[in-house]
Amino acid sequence: MNRIGESELILNKDGSIFHLHLKPEDIADTIILVGDQGRVAMVSSFFDSIEVEKHNREFITNTGYYNGKRISVISTGIGTDNIDIVVNELDALVNIDLEKRIPKKEHKTLNFIRIGTSGALQEDIPVDTPVATKMSLGFDNLLNYYAGRDSISNKELETKFMEHTDWNKSLHTPYFVGSSDELFNKVAFDMISGITISAPGFYGPQGRQLRLQPADPNLNDKINKFQFQDLKITNYEMESSAIYGLSKLLGHNGLTICSIIANRRRKEYSKDYKIAVKKLVKKVLDRVTK
Repeated sequence: MNRIGESELILNKDGSIFHLHLKPEDIADTIILVGDQGRVAMVSSFFDSIEVEKHNREFITNTGYYNGKRISVISTGIGTDNIDIVVNELDALVNIDLEKRIPKKEHKTLNFIRIGTSGALQEDIPVDTPVATKMSLGFDNLLNYYAGRDSISNKELETKFMEHTDWNKSLHTPYFVGSSDELFNKVAFDMISGITISAPGFYGPQGRQLRLQPADPNLNDKINKFQFQDLKITNYEMESSAIYGLSKLLGHNGLTICSIIANRRRKEYSKDYKIAVKKLVKKVLDRVTK
């Protein structure tokens, strides 16, 4: 095996991974991913005990026990670029021998469950409702930088979507990656589900208009009408495509569940979305530890 160079796998002086400042023993096999740093404390407030607390930049990690099972919760910040760091570094912690700098012979599978917030694109989805991402649609371009992208993406769905929307060729080629069936069936089996778009921004890339007009002002209307088999595009957020894509490529399980805090079609916004998010966290923790 080729040794991974110091410039490619960067370790801190204490042997921890560069951005996350974590060591292999600091993380559990099941990891809750949240965007907001403050949500780490909220999630871990449900834990029976906390044994690891680490913090560097926007990345906060708490590891502890819930219902007798070891769980980690990590804040990623916003965007697929941060997910690229988080998922690759977590994979390195469990699947690379950090001293020898070579991949381990035995692969370990991690379970990534993102709990976030999102805006609904279908009029019949109420605010404060959890929506599970059965399929992620990446507007972000991250996965296009990795070999094997086509092997894990749904090319038929990609073609139909680009034809339906008359996709602007100056934009990144979108990609579709499915959730982990194992995690979906365990955690999200009774939730509203569909296709979630991961956008590379909050305003123009999601069709919002302040002083700048989106390149395609009608894109959200086209998105609203798109359907593939029994799946509609349900919501926008900014991380799932990277979680799903990298998880598939690296041999991990990925699932995203977002609490709907706004309905873009009805122009509605939750009166207090934090209550709904906290209920969702408790439900996910209960189900993942059964």
